[in-house]
Amino acid sequence: MPADSAALSARSDDGRSFIVGDAAGSAFVAGSLIVIVGGNGRRQLALVEERSETTPVRLRGRLVGELGADGIDTRASHAFERGSIEAADARTVQALHDTTGAVLEVGVNLTEPGGPARLLPQRFNRHTFWCGQSGSGKTYALGVVLEQLIAHTALPVVIFDPNSDFIRLGELLPDADGRTADALRQRDIRVLRPHAGPGSRLRAAFLGMPLTSKAAILHLDPVADREEFNELIHLRTLIESGELFDILPTMLASDSPVQRRLAQRVENLGLLDWEVWAGRDAPVTEIVDTRPDVTVLDLGGFSTPEQQLVVALALLDDLWARREERRPVLLVIDEAHNLASPHLDSPIAVAVRERLIQIAAEGRKFGLWLLLSTQRPSKVHPGILSQCDNLALMKMTSPADLDELGTYFGYAPTALLERSPWFRQGEALFAGGFAPTPSLVKVRTRLTREGGGDVRVPLR
Repeated sequence: MPADSAALSARSDDGRSFIVGDAAGSAFVAGSLIVIVGGNGRRQLALVEERSETTPVRLRGRLVGELGADGIDTRASHAFERGSIEAADARTVQALHDTTGAVLEVGVNLTEPGGPARLLPQRFNRHTFWCGQSGSGKTYALGVVLEQLIAHTALPVVIFDPNSDFIRLGELLPDADGRTADALRQRDIRVLRPHAGPGSRLRAAFLGMPLTSKAAILHLDPVADREEFNELIHLRTLIESGELFDILPTMLASDSPVQRRLAQRVENLGLLDWEVWAGRDAPVTEIVDTRPDVTVLDLGGFSTPEQQLVVALALLDDLWARREERRPVLLVIDEAHNLASPHLDSPIAVAVRERLIQIAAEGRKFGLWLLLSTQRPSKVHPGILSQCDNLALMKMTSPADLDELGTYFGYAPTALLERSPWFRQGEALFAGGFAPTPSLVKVRTRLTREGGGDVRVPLR
């Protein structure tokens, strides 16, 4: 406890926030947890959100809840005219974690040195934005959190993995031990790859996709290409006996000029050469529907970027079509700009982005929850970003990016956002519903192998 803490005096006019009018010499900084003791002896836990270095030095922050014999009531806080301050000790922090259900231990708290940093598993039922510039340790840290979530919940996770960073998530390191490692060994982790053996191939079924998605793949507009689009509608009965691509020779030799044009479109787009089509393999929609604990989709192995979009669209369409089943799933989209950028303009890319916008806006109540990871907030469409209630921020040096994050994530204290340019690799700010309070964290080491990693400069 800082020696000068007893001399500090706080007040709260609204029962939600507090201010310390003169904190000169105080060791408390933004992110510190403190206990405020009112004149009536009632104790409240509070978070310092801002420390001004003007004269006099002021502390401002939020009241977290009232401390009692049974823990912390985070629904109760009250105004007071004068309260003394003391640092929150380890037992108080543990009470906060117990009260909120924060059990996922992801690292150590940098503001409360040596104390554990934990997240709330139940609050991953909100969309999450994970952000950090290249080299910040973003993918490694995301792996740490996913290990905890997979080990300690029954929430199925689907990972859209364009750089093969998570394909070894089922391989524990030789020295991995403890409760989390033991739980991970029991999990059903499936990795689907474009060129894997039978049963593990990453495939999509053209026939099973909605008409609008088929049209997007074929670059068909219902008005500009009305004849071919209409032919696609009426080909449904013919396609029932096989995929569109199976009957292409018949269509090319057809007496119908419209049918021939549709077949030529398929051939000209090179769709027959794509390895993504299911054929006799199980499509990704069927595999995910069996509810493995984790399904890693190794998107980067396809020969063309469009095939990554086909897989994403097929799965997102299927999950949305079955949303009324209300079967929870966490959709982790690494390098989210590949699927959610506002600048993507091909028909299939637009279809994927529009589906993600729909899931971001309406999917939460159906159990369709997003976790999007990328380098900058501007790389994700605002209609998706604005729906995220959780933020994980790693090193970010761009003032413009930090300003944008402050605009979208008002629950993250500005003073903590401003620390981001000086984060070391593996350090992060966690804020929003999945964190007991906004916290600066150094993530723990992983228990499973990284699929990727930086390429080192060769030395002589």
